[in-house]
Amino acid sequence: MTDRYQQAGVDLDAADAAKRRIISSIGSTRTDLARGLPGAFGGMLRVPADVADPVLVMSTDGVGTKVLVAIAAGVHDTIGEDLVNHCVNDILVHGARPLAFLDYIATAEMSVETVSLLVEGVARGCRNHAMTLVGGETAQLPDLYHAGHYDLAGTIVGVVPELQAIHGDRVRPGDVLLGYAATGLHTNGYTLARRILFDDLKLDVHAHVSELGGTLGEALLTVHRSYWAALAPVLERVHALAHVTGGGIPGNLARPLPTGCGAVVRAGAWPVPPVFAYLQQAGRVTPDEMDRVFNMGVGMIAVATKDAVSALQDSAAAAGVETWVIGEVVAGDGVKVVR
Repeated sequence: MTDRYQQAGVDLDAADAAKRRIISSIGSTRTDLARGLPGAFGGMLRVPADVADPVLVMSTDGVGTKVLVAIAAGVHDTIGEDLVNHCVNDILVHGARPLAFLDYIATAEMSVETVSLLVEGVARGCRNHAMTLVGGETAQLPDLYHAGHYDLAGTIVGVVPELQAIHGDRVRPGDVLLGYAATGLHTNGYTLARRILFDDLKLDVHAHVSELGGTLGEALLTVHRSYWAALAPVLERVHALAHVTGGGIPGNLARPLPTGCGAVVRAGAWPVPPVFAYLQQAGRVTPDEMDRVFNMGVGMIAVATKDAVSALQDSAAAAGVETWVIGEVVAGDGVKVVR
């Protein structure tokens, strides 16, 4: 006889099978700081002994409706890496080194294969940053999600010596804005992108678009870049950082600027990737709205003195990340994008 819980849409046997599949992914991320056992009720991690006056830095985020593109394309092993890299960048803004990660997967029904691929993507992102995946949660919510759908979110814990934490208080007029290349849309603006591409243009995720040099799925599912390797060696030269997520360059660059400091961004100072030009033209989106919704090809902005720019660019180049001087800090307030 079928269990009543399974009849209601929750398959406990599938959940157990998924846990067995993902345990190796979780174990592959354990570092010397990890304590306890995988699968416990709580994750355990030691604070690094070599960090003076350690301050824990935490952040929680998701990948938004990018999951719908992944579902349509049948590609589930990359958005977990998107999630980790996004969260790494959020705490990197404060100078923090990533230590631990927890994921949360909510789904209509338990697909062992899909959940395993999602967690492997998360684990890959953690391994790339020598960070322990200390645990997570997988919830079957058939009354909340459509069949075949899921959501993915995560929480990161990092650490920074208190005196080395970046707050933006050292920013001064005359500082330079250094833009770091994005790999694409990263994890923001997908609701508008999907509306333009799939609803307005009636395109399929597998459609080849010559302007993008591949399929829509390939263009939209490029992994959100982590800037850890590019910035970690030179964090002491940085006055402020802005991770360009929802709100675009104007909304995010304004966040670390102290009172009395504004910024001028020169829109022509970097090459805008084709995916943004395609979306703008196809969707008839104004330049101002594009700037507020998308990163426009700049995924991180460092604020530093002019004499620090060379060191920052050398470090980024060594990590394979292109950079451009895209503007400067000025007296005043707000962020102005000039064309």
